[in-house]
Amino acid sequence: MNQITSLLRFTRDVRAEVNRITWPTWAETQRLTVMVFILALLIALFLTGVDLLIGHALNFLFGL
Repeated sequence: MNQITSLLRFTRDVRAEVNRITWPTWAETQRLTVMVFILALLIALFLTGVDLLIGHALNFLFGL
């Protein structure tokens, strides 16, 4: 019986938390999506640069 009570309390608490969620507006979603794409592009460019730099350094050191 205690497990059923705990399950019911858990379900009630989950529903209360879901009701407190504030979802972003459509404009916020669009703005954040653009920001994520820009950040992903910047990180990709940075990692490409680091990879090329390390590749050139290894090429210089070992003459591969």
